[in-house]
Amino acid sequence: MTNLGLQDRAALVTGAASGIGAAVVRAFLAAGARVVAIDREPVALEDAAKERALAVVGDVTRPRDVEAAVARATGAFGGLDAVVNCAGVTADGVVWKLSDEQWRRVVDVNLTGSFHVVRASIPALRARGGGAIVLVSSVNGLRGKFGQSNYAASKAGVVALAKSAALEAARFQVRVNAVAPGYVRTPMTARLPQEFQDEALRETPLGRLAEPQDVAGPILFLCSPLARHVTGAVLRVDGGQCTGA
Repeated sequence: MTNLGLQDRAALVTGAASGIGAAVVRAFLAAGARVVAIDREPVALEDAAKERALAVVGDVTRPRDVEAAVARATGAFGGLDAVVNCAGVTADGVVWKLSDEQWRRVVDVNLTGSFHVVRASIPALRARGGGAIVLVSSVNGLRGKFGQSNYAASKAGVVALAKSAALEAARFQVRVNAVAPGYVRTPMTARLPQEFQDEALRETPLGRLAEPQDVAGPILFLCSPLARHVTGAVLRVDGGQCTGA
């Protein structure tokens, strides 16, 4: 990923300790970008990457943590060009058995956390003369999913947030888009029942489940100058899982 026009660009990635977030960090670094990686858990950076990457411990549900990470990026790199919000959680259950805590936790991280990231990022990107924000939604936010009312609702909200923020930030040349992955092999999905994985595989015309790097590539495209006229879009990265939906 060395020809995307991201050389020496500055990026902020949340949920960076594992899964899609960790893959996005690696992809940005491979493309020559500089990265601030934030997660509630410590982010492990390879020694070779430490000159161009900073690891920050923070929680997207805490506005001050997000604001501090943005300030760290602008202070260390002189500005900010791209922001990717990968932080997300699940707490599954049929809707009549969901507790208030299960609902709040998922919505707080997935949707309110996305709001905190967008709100803190736009001024920094505007000061740079423009840039890109990519939010990670889900195909289940587009179609719903049995046992995931809280997750699906939060990810549908992420889509609406991305589209609304895209309209509001366009005047500053700040683009806001979302990706909607299908089932991706990550530590989060590894905790789901095996039948979820089996169902997702049956639904996927490409005949395999996604790896985190399969989502990182499209995210980098949306952050790159190649996508300079793309905003308010939702890119499904699902192997055809929701084709026709």
